[in-house]
Amino acid sequence: MAKVLVIDDEKSIRSTLKDILEYEKFTVDLAEDGEEGIKKASKTIYDVILCDIKMPKMDGIEVLDVLQKESPDSTVVMISGHGTIDTAVEAIKKGAYDFIAKPLDLNRLLITIRNAMDKTKLISETKVLKKKVNKSFEMVGESEAIKRIKDLIERVAPTDARVFITGKNGTGKELVAHWIHQLSNRADGPFIEVNCAAIPSELIESELFGHEKGSFTSAIKQKKGNFELAHGGTIFLDEIGDMSLAAQAKVLRVLEENKITRVGGEKDISVDVRVLAATNKDIQKEIESSNFREDLYHRLSVILIQVPSLNERTEDIPLLANHFLKLLSSDQGMPLKEFTDDAYTELKKIHWTGNIRELRNVVERLAILCDKTITGQDVKIFAQPLSSINKG
Repeated sequence: MAKVLVIDDEKSIRSTLKDILEYEKFTVDLAEDGEEGIKKASKTIYDVILCDIKMPKMDGIEVLDVLQKESPDSTVVMISGHGTIDTAVEAIKKGAYDFIAKPLDLNRLLITIRNAMDKTKLISETKVLKKKVNKSFEMVGESEAIKRIKDLIERVAPTDARVFITGKNGTGKELVAHWIHQLSNRADGPFIEVNCAAIPSELIESELFGHEKGSFTSAIKQKKGNFELAHGGTIFLDEIGDMSLAAQAKVLRVLEENKITRVGGEKDISVDVRVLAATNKDIQKEIESSNFREDLYHRLSVILIQVPSLNERTEDIPLLANHFLKLLSSDQGMPLKEFTDDAYTELKKIHWTGNIRELRNVVERLAILCDKTITGQDVKIFAQPLSSINKG
């Protein structure tokens, strides 16, 4: 049942609102001034707070300022019999959901409260989703190699330095990029991921920089590119080693000038984007073979992060296996299972050609096919169908 707090110094207003809202099946608490309202809001999370503006001790705008900091999960609607357009604008600018003048139109008030509740629910769902996403991208491991990477990320993330991430397929390069963004000053901005290997060379420039209507046969309307979409946030150029030389030249220009030009366009568009890049290739060999521009590499590689393979951090396998097991249990509603010590031993013996990605797939397979306890024998039977890959 939705909870509403009414903060108003007029007893008749408080009583009337309480009667109406309780009739509409809301749970209602009352406060006769701003200080009492703030105390109640600090102890209880309200879906909606109705706050008068002209009150003794603290006026409503002052109360709103405190509520924005102390009760950010509650949606605040301001009410006043002394309201002006300027007061309403100030309240909205400071974070109020809406402003309603007295005498109150009860139909409008109820509609506003229900809309405000929808906003509160949406904010709550978004936070849950973000937590779920962050959990999916959690960096698990206590090996020295992972500790060094975590430390480097914490140092680099708050800056706008470009980062070049290298490592074999499935090692977690995308994970590193996500954490750099999440810990950066751009965390509230967009995170745009571009898989350069998955986009045909003839379309990569359109994907990155956008295009104008009619610039090529299938360009039936104007399109923003990923650099524009990432404005104010981060763009992650995954598998940049597969990018064409023509596209590399244009990316270099963006890094130098912070401007892009859409395909078929003439106008320069300024962009404010942090660039992260990754590749599974030996980039020095690609440079020597003239497949990758050396000047672009130097622009991208202000900070270098080499992600180790799973075979180089086998001490993390028990932590990773348990992490994936819990995620699967939560996401798919499966009963939580557990590994025996000999199961960990067998997992450590495997030569992980697919790294973390392969381990996750193996854990999912074991979770589906095994009983409540996953044993070393289960790992031998189900983890590696190609038994020749198993070192043991």
